[in-house]
Amino acid sequence: MADTKREIERKYDVGADAELPDLTEVPGVGEVLDKGVVELDAVYWDTPDQRLAAASITLRRRTGGTDAGWHLKLPVSLAEGVRDEIHAPLSDTVPGDLLALVRSRVREAELVPLVRLLSARDLRHLVDSRGELLAEVSIDAVRAERLTKGGGTAAWSEIEVELADGGDPALLDKVEKKLKKAGVRRSTSSSKLGRALAQTAPRGRKAEKAGLKPAEGAVRLGKKAGKSEAVAEAVRESVGDGRGTAGDHLVAYLRAQRDAIVSLDPAVRRDLPDAVHQMRVATRRMRSAFKSYRKILDRAVTDPVGDELKWLAAELGVDRDQEVLAARFAGRVDALPKTLLLGPVDARLRIWSTARGADARRGTLAVLESERYLALLDAVDALLAAPPLRPAASAPPGKALPKALLKDYARLATRVEHALALAPGQERDRALHEARKAAKRARYAGEAAVPALGTPARRFAKRMKAVQSVLGDHQDSVVAREAVRALGTQAHLAGESAFTWGLLYGREEAVAADRERELPEVWAKASEAKIRAALGS
Repeated sequence: MADTKREIERKYDVGADAELPDLTEVPGVGEVLDKGVVELDAVYWDTPDQRLAAASITLRRRTGGTDAGWHLKLPVSLAEGVRDEIHAPLSDTVPGDLLALVRSRVREAELVPLVRLLSARDLRHLVDSRGELLAEVSIDAVRAERLTKGGGTAAWSEIEVELADGGDPALLDKVEKKLKKAGVRRSTSSSKLGRALAQTAPRGRKAEKAGLKPAEGAVRLGKKAGKSEAVAEAVRESVGDGRGTAGDHLVAYLRAQRDAIVSLDPAVRRDLPDAVHQMRVATRRMRSAFKSYRKILDRAVTDPVGDELKWLAAELGVDRDQEVLAARFAGRVDALPKTLLLGPVDARLRIWSTARGADARRGTLAVLESERYLALLDAVDALLAAPPLRPAASAPPGKALPKALLKDYARLATRVEHALALAPGQERDRALHEARKAAKRARYAGEAAVPALGTPARRFAKRMKAVQSVLGDHQDSVVAREAVRALGTQAHLAGESAFTWGLLYGREEAVAADRERELPEVWAKASEAKIRAALGS
């Protein structure tokens, strides 16, 4: 199994005869230990069209030093020089664990050796007064060779400062301050590979930028990939506030969702916190945009893709819903007095959560390895490469987008008013669930319009989100009651007390009743005419 470490480093351009300044003068550094010169030989792999480099991802097979093997570096925040470095043992071919983590970028394309870097690393360890490692600092003399036909060679020297595991990032600023005083400046390239690609391009292609352009998902969306504020920022960067056509804004929004899905794929495979949720949200946002803005995009093209997005969201939902339920039940049980915990409640809950969680996890990984999933990614790429724009797409965003928001609002209003007119019970539960889906769609439509419409769309989306939150918690209680009833039945059949499960069922009923009482007031605020009037049309 591959090992992972968080890499936080900075690189600096220097001449071939560069020397390090006295780094013992850096606050907190007790001693600088000379670790000698290490010879490193690294071959970087990519697709022939350099899909990994375009996403600021590096995959290399390296010998020499203390960490020989395969290294995959995934960007976390390139602006801060933070990447997750995943190691696998040496082998002749790319390890399966690492190949899976780049599947959303590579798809079915072949990975080939692209560039070879030979580095003579003059290494120093910065340690504190107790001898604890703070950072590694090296002067690297690098020689790069392009391994593809017509490629050239290049050579340069650089200083690399890498923070020790668990180190304080503030140390990097202190070291940089000392380097600046010595006339050393930050490198213009974020990685050795990016520099090598630019300087060893085949003759006639010296301006090649492969490996240097920002990663579509990881850089623009960063740690908040898929979240609404990051999506809006990505759209503004692509189109600009209030500029461009309605079609320009919608396509930029859809690209941001595609980038989020692709960027979050390795995080889901690694089971990182919130990754499944964020990937599912990006999938739903794209599908929702197809539906809300059908006057701008041709449904004949988007509906088949939307159906596949619905499938993916449902498959991811198994994992996500289990995660939410397990956390909900754990919180409910922890909040109960010990005197009300009758029977092996904790043990049964742990067994249930572990078994269902493992099944959901296996299902998610199987989906991400499926041909259907890869075909969906290709279909989304094809749609964005040639967007099926309708005549309304050429209209100014201030005219076309509000119409979609008002239509989604009207749809939501009909469903909320229908649900509120029903008596409490299963029929009302189902109606509230349908209203929740309509509220989510209206919210996503509003968020998609924020880069073009600004505050009015943001306020609209915020009010729709408030309605969605109330209805979402209500629906969670409905689902939770079904699960608690099943757990209580299992406990009873096993001869255990079902008292606590009945109590939890009652608590969930109370939650649902509270949300139903809250809804009229929340809806009254969301349905204020001034919210819609501010959108214009």
